Amino acid sequence: MKKTLLAVLIAVIGSAAHAADNECGASYFGGQSPVITNAKLAQRTTPLCFSEFAVMFSGLSRTPLWSAEHLTADRVERAWRLPREDSFHAEPRLPSEDRSELRDFVRSGEDRGHLSPNEDFDTPEAQFESFSLANVIPQNADSNRKLWADIERSVRKLARKRGELYVITGPLFTGGTLQQLNGRVLVPVRLFKLVYDPRSGKGAAYVAANEPGYDYSTMSIAGLERISGISFFPGMSENQKNDPLTLPAPMKYHGAVDDSGVQDYRPRHGNTYREHDDSASMGSLAHAAARLLRY
Repeated sequence: MKKTLLAVLIAVIGSAAHAADNECGASYFGGQSPVITNAKLAQRTTPLCFSEFAVMFSGLSRTPLWSAEHLTADRVERAWRLPREDSFHAEPRLPSEDRSELRDFVRSGEDRGHLSPNEDFDTPEAQFESFSLANVIPQNADSNRKLWADIERSVRKLARKRGELYVITGPLFTGGTLQQLNGRVLVPVRLFKLVYDPRSGKGAAYVAANEPGYDYSTMSIAGLERISGISFFPGMSENQKNDPLTLPAPMKYHGAVDDSGVQDYRPRHGNTYREHDDSASMGSLAHAAARLLRY
């Protein structure tokens, strides 16, 4: 019976991944989306395609599990000229019981942190889409505005240098105590940003705690797959996954031009939602989600 259930689960996961490949292929290297290898993590997931990025959303955590983009030098050059217009909104394509809502972030003290950052997108449509809560996780404000913003800036600079990158960003719910917003949305313990350079055939990830400070680590694709329960590049050999790309240090904002002669990116301002009272309710579903995601 257990083998039958496992076979059904694998078939369902494979079907969802195939749908994501067909619809969101441009955001993934080789047109192939990641595969969730941890059965607990695979429950109640919804793939979503946007014009310049793709998301796998979890109805258990009410957060994305990842957001993927094909970041090119041309797009980065165009994107920095586009002014930011905050337009956070719930994602209407998700089931109402699975998605996060703006009210979940009210008075939480957490930033609404983009996974695929709006500064990466070069059209008003794509930038608006990046403010969907399907692309947002609860993020420590200090981390979002300092370390993580600097990591994003360094990745954009690397994309200009290398011509193109495939970037997958997501939360990790292991390695610490899980907390919730409004009894509904799980707060990640850590965040990762996986960068793959097709020219060198190498990739690696930044990993940082979702807390104040400037500490981070880097790891191979294989290392990230072990702690995340996700196979990010299913067609890639283990040898390739264990041969890491050397990632640049986070690039601090200096306000004018960077050392490549291109205008630096705007400093990140706060986007913490504090306007209304929040709820202290702790629903049974949220407790169940927290237990399930301790993989």
